[in-house]
Amino acid sequence: QVHLVESGGGLVQAGGSLRLSCVASRSAFSIYTVGWYRQAPGKQRELVARITSSRSTVYADSVQGRFTISRDNAKSTVYLQMNSLKPEDTAVYYCNAAVGTREDWGQGTQVTVSS
Repeated sequence: QVHLVESGGGLVQAGGSLRLSCVASRSAFSIYTVGWYRQAPGKQRELVARITSSRSTVYADSVQGRFTISRDNAKSTVYLQMNSLKPEDTAVYYCNAAVGTREDWGQGTQVTVSS
């Protein structure tokens, strides 16, 4: 099991930027595929971006070109750089780490974008 802690959320005006961090508790983090998901009130949780152990990335169409996912395995950390934020990006953002059939979730961090 890997313990994940997200940070970096907050309140920002539309057009602003935030960088989220997901720190993992174990040193073998490099083998995990890590994803950022978000859930807005009344909506289903959705994938925002994902990065594999080989650093291949996938983005939701709604964030393509605005968000960037990256990882620093030496720090067991995955980042989500969010630029040009929009009010519709408001949600709780969760980190997910998966390897094989195992996956773990963080507790989430709130991102609120005001118009």
